[in-house]
Amino acid sequence: MNSGNHQKYIWQHAEWPQWLFNSAAFSQLLSQVNLERGRLLGSMQALGFKLAEEASLKVLTSEVVKSSEIEGERLNPEAVRSSIARRLGIEAGGLVPSDKHVDGVVEMVLDATRNCSAALTHERLFGWHAALFPTGHSGMFKLTVAAYRDDAAGAMQVVSGGIGHEKVHYEAPSAAILQTEMTNFLDWFNHELGLDPVIKAGLAHLWFVTLHPFDDGNGRIGRAICDMALARADGSPQRFYSLSAQMQREREDYYNSLEQTQKGTLDVTAWLTWFLGCLSRAVQSANEELKGVVYLANLSHRLPSGKLNERQMKMLNMMMHGFNGNLTTGKWAKIAQCSTDTALRDVSELVELGVLIKAGESKRAAHYVLVSY
Repeated sequence: MNSGNHQKYIWQHAEWPQWLFNSAAFSQLLSQVNLERGRLLGSMQALGFKLAEEASLKVLTSEVVKSSEIEGERLNPEAVRSSIARRLGIEAGGLVPSDKHVDGVVEMVLDATRNCSAALTHERLFGWHAALFPTGHSGMFKLTVAAYRDDAAGAMQVVSGGIGHEKVHYEAPSAAILQTEMTNFLDWFNHELGLDPVIKAGLAHLWFVTLHPFDDGNGRIGRAICDMALARADGSPQRFYSLSAQMQREREDYYNSLEQTQKGTLDVTAWLTWFLGCLSRAVQSANEELKGVVYLANLSHRLPSGKLNERQMKMLNMMMHGFNGNLTTGKWAKIAQCSTDTALRDVSELVELGVLIKAGESKRAAHYVLVSY
């Protein structure tokens, strides 16, 4: 390790990894985050099992898709949703096939959250890594899979820019000390009980990506570890907010905050303040995005049958997420795969409840729009 004034990265400090932070600097923000999380979890659990399951499916899909998108990889959201639904035994319409790669990412995120109380071990991390890279390659490059990197091709560096214009943002600890470093990290993750669990989630993510123990996949695994810690903090394996989705929206700030912290001292107050702010914005976004689920739940209670039928659920979900063109009973019948008489009954019931209103007449039929919710 370097010493004195030659220290360039956080892990090179003699006191590493003795984290320092001024909790007073973010105490108000932490209280706000904990309050927001509590309110969101309470409102979701009040929905009942089926709707809470639907909300969780939506959030988990976003978590998987956006965590990969941060790394520049685009997954098919419908394939991700279908893979999650099949693994959780959720009845969800319109399931599509998914490939080994999608299934592997899904398996990692579900294991991290659904089995959040189980210990995080070297072997478990190796399993996640193998699931992320089922072919043993990242693109054209062969990886060391299900094992920590060996640095055979040189030091692990985070680099941007094209060939000849590379910029090194960060260099991780040598492979020679990784086993010891990872053992220290896992021991802390599994046994440290004195920290606020949300603060622990922020530190766990920072610590893991600072070690950067694998040839590839460190960001996604680091965010899965963060999700695991947050699931423990929430006291629930069900996810109702997506931190990865918010990190993707704030990708530049996320990377800048990590880089500044990894090049700084062991005082990580600034990182934790950014992390808490990002988490707060993630919960606020979830409240907005899940408004539709809450709306449908409240609407169901107003129906004589006590619930919307599957056709009404499907069509209202489509309308809440941007239905193109005018909705007529003919379009309803075609999309919902029912007769026009059935479509008319479905629509009429929603018009009577004030959910849909007749917006006008086209040459052939009346069309309907969704009342603001």
